[in-house]
Amino acid sequence: VQLQASGGGWVQAGGSLRLSCVASGLTFSSYTMGWFRQAPGREREFVAAINWSGAHSNYQDSVKGRFTISRDNAKNTVYLQMNSLKPEDTAVYYCVAAFDIATITDPDYRGQGTQVTVSS
Repeated sequence: VQLQASGGGWVQAGGSLRLSCVASGLTFSSYTMGWFRQAPGREREFVAAINWSGAHSNYQDSVKGRFTISRDNAKNTVYLQMNSLKPEDTAVYYCVAAFDIATITDPDYRGQGTQVTVSS
């Protein structure tokens, strides 16, 4: 299984970025997909998740109203649209896959990260 994340970069506070994660080696449409992040010196934390159909999603409180997770099962891809970015959003963002949304905090698979840096 491979989860290939991309779309990270540098942006000024208030800006936007869109992360993508292409999955291979699994039945994508059967999995809940999610994003985690880890800032230097901090624990990895949950950001957002979306169920297999895209009908249900949930978010960490600090990103609600600013981030939107979505998926395209035909392209085996999950997205994270990040708007109104803040310096505290700076982190490495990881794409994950879990067979059940209830177990997203202990995912079955995790990809490599993509760096997001937000300057003030």
